[in-house]
Amino acid sequence: MRYLFALLALASTLLAAEPLPNTKPLTDDGDLAAAMVAGIHKYLDRELKAAPAKRDELWKPDLASKEALAKSLPAKRERLRKLLGVVDERVKPNLEYISGPGKSSVIAEIDGCKVHAVRWAVLPGVDAEGLLIEPKDKPKANVVAIPHADQSPEEVAGFLKDGFGIALARHGCRVLVPTLIDRKDELSGSAKLKRQTNIPHREFVYRMAYETGRTLVGYEVQKVLAAVDWFQANDAKLKVGAIGFGDGGCIALYAGALDERINTVQVSGAFGQREKLHAEPIDRNIWGLLKEFGDAEVAVIIHPRKCEVDYNYWPESWEGPRDPDKFRQGAPGKLAPSANDAGDEDVRSSKMLKDEVPIFHLGSLGRVDVNRFENALDLTADKLDERNPHVIPNAVARDPAARHKRQFDQLVSFTQKLWRDSDAVRKDFWKKADASTPEKWEQSCDWYREYFHSEVIGKLPEPTVPLNPRSRQVYDEKTWTGYEVKLDVYDDVFAYGILLLPKDLKATDKRPVVVCQHGLEGTPRHCIDPEKRPTYFEFARKLVEQGYVVYCPQNPYYGQNTFRQIQRKANPLKLSLFSFIIRQHQRTLDFIEKLPGVDAKRIGFYGLSYGGKTAMRVPAVEKRYCLSICSGDFNEWIGKNVSVDLDRSYMWTNEYEMYEFDLGNTFNYAEMAYLIAPRPFMVERGHDDGVGTDDMVSSEFAKVRYLYANRLKLADRTTIDYQVGGHQVFLKGSQEFIEKHLGKAR
Repeated sequence: MRYLFALLALASTLLAAEPLPNTKPLTDDGDLAAAMVAGIHKYLDRELKAAPAKRDELWKPDLASKEALAKSLPAKRERLRKLLGVVDERVKPNLEYISGPGKSSVIAEIDGCKVHAVRWAVLPGVDAEGLLIEPKDKPKANVVAIPHADQSPEEVAGFLKDGFGIALARHGCRVLVPTLIDRKDELSGSAKLKRQTNIPHREFVYRMAYETGRTLVGYEVQKVLAAVDWFQANDAKLKVGAIGFGDGGCIALYAGALDERINTVQVSGAFGQREKLHAEPIDRNIWGLLKEFGDAEVAVIIHPRKCEVDYNYWPESWEGPRDPDKFRQGAPGKLAPSANDAGDEDVRSSKMLKDEVPIFHLGSLGRVDVNRFENALDLTADKLDERNPHVIPNAVARDPAARHKRQFDQLVSFTQKLWRDSDAVRKDFWKKADASTPEKWEQSCDWYREYFHSEVIGKLPEPTVPLNPRSRQVYDEKTWTGYEVKLDVYDDVFAYGILLLPKDLKATDKRPVVVCQHGLEGTPRHCIDPEKRPTYFEFARKLVEQGYVVYCPQNPYYGQNTFRQIQRKANPLKLSLFSFIIRQHQRTLDFIEKLPGVDAKRIGFYGLSYGGKTAMRVPAVEKRYCLSICSGDFNEWIGKNVSVDLDRSYMWTNEYEMYEFDLGNTFNYAEMAYLIAPRPFMVERGHDDGVGTDDMVSSEFAKVRYLYANRLKLADRTTIDYQVGGHQVFLKGSQEFIEKHLGKAR
């Protein structure tokens, strides 16, 4: 690769041509695509570092007084609820004791405390399942004790070693211990499709949930809140506590913030700075969290109820996924102790409330100081002698693997149903769009366009740095020349591409422009140069030879996990990879429309694969693209992302960055095309293209056709071109479409 770039640099030098008029010489060497990705990382690193200070400014008015804070909290809870995906109405409280012929629900007993196998209702088709530990006498308080993801409820109860569940029951608490989804991967596959992945169970559920506006953390918060529902239905007078360790600590913290019925929260091995979410397991990824909420802010929402944290004891380190060289599907992530980060975050929470947030270090039990928790719940029982072990002797778990599988399967089924119901949800979301005329349609879509940009893609600020165009000639062909162009977007963030100009272009001409976009791991040259195994078929070269001005941008989906981690860093900031791509294209259009010989009102877009993904998203926001052609990507996109029955779903691949929060309830590909309408829009489809099936593509395009032809009466502005072939550019029907709507170049 280095040798190739050296040759390209040498070729550029040998051309010895002047840069384009009104541009400076481009002198950068090396791999500009990799440099682009590195620059975006630098931008995001700065934003992550600055996030706590920006939240401080955002929260400052609410912290001016206790009254102002109390008034602000309901709205903050609702925003946090939306980000976590805690949006589904829970079913009526109900708890069942799991028993059977000759089998009692009681699986252990010590000092009069009984441990039952139970399940309790949460959502339609979704139960929580785990253990109920009943105290010897009438309960004095109710507690949800939440394990770390790779802990069993039995470990928390005290089956294997010291457990805070039985300790709390000895204090007189009734304790519910839910099963969490773990980070193993045996279930992350499909016997029907003969697929097996190394995607951890938590990531497997996370992927599909994220696309439907939910998170695995949110599902597990729902299980805690359903436990609170049951507690309250049985005895609303008893206080309720939530205690968690590791992942369970995160869940306890969020549950306490969302539900004021929880009187006290204890968090162990979880509280800390969330600016490093991108390095943690991806199941912890939460869209937009850091714009308003770090752990300190969540603790403030719990105030004045008690929120106590420990950062001396952490779960065992974890790094995944397993066997990355063999499978390569799961997202990289680590869990490691971060006591320093936790300490810094608790200082922030104390400062926010002027030292009114009670912080403490846990006692000898490590994960939970039950004596202190007793005080937090205003219990008056005598303190336990914590020198005695809290272990239930001879206790045996009852098939925890089968229980975990039931929990996993329920969440998968629930989320698959969300996808299948999502078409109706999107129709309701779009009911404000007015298709009575093309003009009213475009006007009414402005609200949806802004929502798409701000809430789904993530909207970066308008660039304010000068464009500062730099260029150098890299092609000198018989009928056209080519120039590399670099443009500034933000500090460290630039746009880059190759501009192809016909040699007969005159300054007085008004030529149409076609922007030709490469796919995954591609560069502008893939659209121009001959290939050993043709995919792009030199479509940019062919178009410039016909007399069109052509621009081939570099998009930053380049460098495997290096670019995928852009998504990881960006998401908690309410940004995505396409937040940058949109701004890069807007700066590129600022440059192109001022070129001599160009008709700024006739700039079309044509992209393959990830370039087709770009064709759906960028023109949906940027109206200066007067038409868009999506090649090798148009799909029933939500199903493509989340289906466990589709052999080509992203559930089986390593594109973990592909998922966009709540897209399923707002914008499938038909709805993205709605944002392009009434401008011309085309799909190019190879019958054997494995990215989808003809049925998927056709049924989704039918919705687009219905809008253009039946509602807007603009049937000639949209078409789908089916060709015999696979994942490639065809430039057949698309050639006619370009000539029809952009005009011939000469």
